[in-house]
Amino acid sequence: MKTLSLIITLLFAITLTNAQEHSEGKTITVTIENIKNNKGNVLLALHTENTFMKGQGIKNEQSKIENGKITVTFKNVEPGTYAIMALHDENENNRMDFEDNGMPKESYGMSNNSMSFGPPQYATAKFEFKDEDLKMDIIF
Repeated sequence: MKTLSLIITLLFAITLTNAQEHSEGKTITVTIENIKNNKGNVLLALHTENTFMKGQGIKNEQSKIENGKITVTFKNVEPGTYAIMALHDENENNRMDFEDNGMPKESYGMSNNSMSFGPPQYATAKFEFKDEDLKMDIIF
């Protein structure tokens, strides 16, 4: 009877371990190397099409800048289509600041390094995230 109990317990533990491994998503690691100074933070947001340009992303991270560089990892990301927006928040007010003419005062960038005149577009910043870890560079 003890052997049967031990086998059942072991099978249950193995099943739970496998379920946890599959329920956790993979990681997206973002590096930005060309930040113009070490003032403030870099704010990053992982977006779906529904959250893009509408405030917070589905996952949000921030990092202090060291030697003009940051590396941030979004953890437990499920496969899907996403876009990443990054902002150098020099004055740490947690938002993008604009000139009187509407141009941004602070540096920013997006996945795919798509920069165009006008507001960012999800169509040019989106990428497919499959079931494997991803590393990407964003340029300001």
